[in-house]
Amino acid sequence: MFSLEGRTALVTGARTGIGRALAVGLATAGADLVLHGRNDDLDEVEAEVRKTGRQVSRWILDLSDPGRIPEAAERLGRIDVLVNNAGIIRRAPAAEHPYAAFREVLDVNLDAIFLLSQAIGARMLARGSGKIITIASMLSFQGGVNVAGYTAAKHAVAGLTRALACEWAASGVQVNAIAPGYIKTGNTERLWDDPVREPEIRARIPAGRWGDPEDLVGAAVFLASSASDYVNGHLLAVDGGWLAR
Repeated sequence: MFSLEGRTALVTGARTGIGRALAVGLATAGADLVLHGRNDDLDEVEAEVRKTGRQVSRWILDLSDPGRIPEAAERLGRIDVLVNNAGIIRRAPAAEHPYAAFREVLDVNLDAIFLLSQAIGARMLARGSGKIITIASMLSFQGGVNVAGYTAAKHAVAGLTRALACEWAASGVQVNAIAPGYIKTGNTERLWDDPVREPEIRARIPAGRWGDPEDLVGAAVFLASSASDYVNGHLLAVDGGWLAR
């Protein structure tokens, strides 16, 4: 039920952090991988995937120019599982947040996700099967501080997940999202390296610790596999209990 044998997964932002962990985790579950990166510096994650015995290829594209996605996606072969993971964050007080930075975040964290889901999803609809998993956030539910663009994008991702699920579920395409809690990645380094904020955050997590990227692998395998064939439009929080407190 949880095997991904015979499936090919595309993971965006696969070089480091959550994307890297998910790419290796899906390969371990049996999937062949297409690794996306903004630059062709994917040697380390590709080597990890190859250790699982799975096939692997690369798809290099700068998602900050989302208008290039429809044409670039035509070069991709069959994709059974799309993992929209790539994202950026820009921190500034809302009253001082440059519009260019706000727009930059939405280009990568929302527009690129819609256009890639549209391009890959159309092929999934044509054959009547497919899985789309988008990485949402705790800020799909909450407001955050000094991250207006990121919060706006992650709230929109939640709505887009539900909207696509409503349209595509009857055609055999499941669209869902994973909402990570506080995970130790490059995007959160400023928080977990802060001697004041880090213990405040950790004290609010019932699990008593920050998450690691590998903590998301089980959720991703579930949503990518036949085990989730009747799961549609769901945001699965993997947060150590953050939302429960």
